[in-house]
Amino acid sequence: MPKLPEAKMPDDCRSMIEVREGVDATDRELVALLERRFGYMRAAARIKPNREAVRDEERKASVIAAARAEAEARGIPGALIAQLWDDLVEGSIAYEMQEWDNTRS
Repeated sequence: MPKLPEAKMPDDCRSMIEVREGVDATDRELVALLERRFGYMRAAARIKPNREAVRDEERKASVIAAARAEAEARGIPGALIAQLWDDLVEGSIAYEMQEWDNTRS
């Protein structure tokens, strides 16, 4: 695979080509981080003693609140990040339940 050019930081971009390269590089980094996050979901599925332990509404609310607070501290839209995290956490719960079932079948 050919090496991709290093993306410029947003404030250093002077063209839409540079902006798009930065967005694409950031998306690849986000997917890599999500791969790691889903690895933790597999670990949780392996560790949790029963399927009912997979869904934890208190933990879900805490994770979303923390993401919102982090977003707001960084000056990006907290409500948008909270919605993205709600989708992410729900998807993670579904994935973890599937993994829990797979490890017990």
